[in-house]
Amino acid sequence: MAVFMIHFLICNVFISGIIGILVTAKRIFKNSLSSRMQYDLWFMLLWLLAVPFIPLRLIGFPQIFSWLGSLRSFPAFNTGTAIVKNIGTDLIGNVNRMNDFTLSVNTEAAYNAGCILSGIWIAGILTMTLLAIKSSFRLRKLKKSALPLQNREVHRLYRRCLEEMGIRRDIPVCSTAFLKSPFIVGLFRPCIYLPIHLISDYNESEMRHILLHELQHYRHHDAFASYLMKLAGAVYWFNPFVWYSLKEMRNDREVACDTSVLKMLEEDAYEDYGNTLINFAEKVSLTPFPFVSSLSGNMEQMRRRILNISSYQKPTFIKRMKGMAAFVLTAVLLIGFAPFISAYASDENYYQWDSSSENVSYVNLSRYFGEYKGSFVFYDSKNDAWRIYNKEHAVLRVAPNSTYKIYDALFGLEKGIITPDDSFIAWNGEIYPFDAWNEDQTLQSAMNSSVNWYFQTVDQQLGVSDIYAYIQEIGYGNENMRGNLSTYWLESSLKISPIEQVELLVKLQNNSFGFAPEIIRSVKDAICLSSSDAGTLYGKTGTGRVDGHDVNGWFIGLIETTDNTYFFAANIGADNDAAGSSAAEITMSILSDMYIWK
Repeated sequence: MAVFMIHFLICNVFISGIIGILVTAKRIFKNSLSSRMQYDLWFMLLWLLAVPFIPLRLIGFPQIFSWLGSLRSFPAFNTGTAIVKNIGTDLIGNVNRMNDFTLSVNTEAAYNAGCILSGIWIAGILTMTLLAIKSSFRLRKLKKSALPLQNREVHRLYRRCLEEMGIRRDIPVCSTAFLKSPFIVGLFRPCIYLPIHLISDYNESEMRHILLHELQHYRHHDAFASYLMKLAGAVYWFNPFVWYSLKEMRNDREVACDTSVLKMLEEDAYEDYGNTLINFAEKVSLTPFPFVSSLSGNMEQMRRRILNISSYQKPTFIKRMKGMAAFVLTAVLLIGFAPFISAYASDENYYQWDSSSENVSYVNLSRYFGEYKGSFVFYDSKNDAWRIYNKEHAVLRVAPNSTYKIYDALFGLEKGIITPDDSFIAWNGEIYPFDAWNEDQTLQSAMNSSVNWYFQTVDQQLGVSDIYAYIQEIGYGNENMRGNLSTYWLESSLKISPIEQVELLVKLQNNSFGFAPEIIRSVKDAICLSSSDAGTLYGKTGTGRVDGHDVNGWFIGLIETTDNTYFFAANIGADNDAAGSSAAEITMSILSDMYIWK
């Protein structure tokens, strides 16, 4: 909840900007969009306001077509084995070369800030809810004071209005002395309420306009829209841009309703309808009740409505077509912003992988992963073929943790901070929780024991600018190292997906980075886990430990055989016990059943 709240506030920055774009677009296309279209555009905003709470990642149209094109079902390998497997004597014999040491990252401060913000947000929602309940009680009292319509003239006129609009439902009409402005209320059992003074001062033309107006609210389901607006106002109570939008939406709703009435009237009746609003301007006040659609409004709204009536002309075919084009263009523009305001997308950054040109098969490996949320990515370079379990997770960017040390070593070697012949860095004497860390290190030993301080020393000598330049050069994940220099790769700002891990390993194997061959060889030697006549296994684990809990486990690597090279990346996530060693065990079980590595 705390993490969601922080990202939800970030989403509100995007929402505020989108509101500005929507308002600007409405003004640009003001002469093309009909009143009803201008009102309907606000529903796009209401949908966007719901996006941060949708528990699904929003995908774009190009991705949809890409995925459909790549959904080919190939028989992969037997997935009926259990997760507990013998991972092979070669690997067990070299288990000391894959020590999965890691330190815990403390997120208590950020968590506490998120909790405080969440508490304030929820308190605001509760306050808005209580105010709505209070207004609802006042509305209930007014309903109890109302009586069914008794005036026969008004009743006959009302029946004619129902027939004129083609409404077959019998919507009750009541009158009350405790009301200044007519309104319609009720989602499932709508009812029109009229002030007694309107009935006692009966004017057929004026009453017809009022009834037509309220029935237009019913026809266009404005009661439902009122509930949506009230809900949006409660959830986004802290965002003034949203409040402004909801006010404008209410104004546009009344203008759209006026226009719908004008379409039913003859041209010589437009002035009478405008006079009805002018007569009301001195009598009406803003309704204090929620969820109602009323003829009333403030003076600014009345001015806009009267100007709309005075300038109204029935639209020509060309104008309707222009309006439709402007509406579609604006709607598409707004929909395009949806992924940017998804809290889910902000929280769980995804790699936009174009797999349309790839030979991809999707396989079910859920038995290997058990209760873990995770994915497995496998690439066969000889056959240029991908096998992927859980693509949604395979494109999910998470912190690389110690798997990043492969490329940190690459940067240090390229810069000359360490060399293939001399990678020694002396221990500074600080006591660490792992004995293997409390001694001098070389690249080989530091990689074997995943010694954080060794690579942090390399980073300090590289400097932020050089590290960032290298990360951009190789295209490492989200290329975000705004975190602390010593922890940006440890459950912090830098994130990468399993598919990207495999793509980078392919580039490393092919030396697409253009580094010296001996540097590539030194890095590969440092992550070599096992070698035999059958081939060589290279790999690196990584564990993300947050507040003492292992929440993110990695195992990535490659297998060189006499006639092929295979690349793999496995990632698992859980609230606890999601360690790199577990990811390695899962991976070796899968590779064994694929007959890739025994």
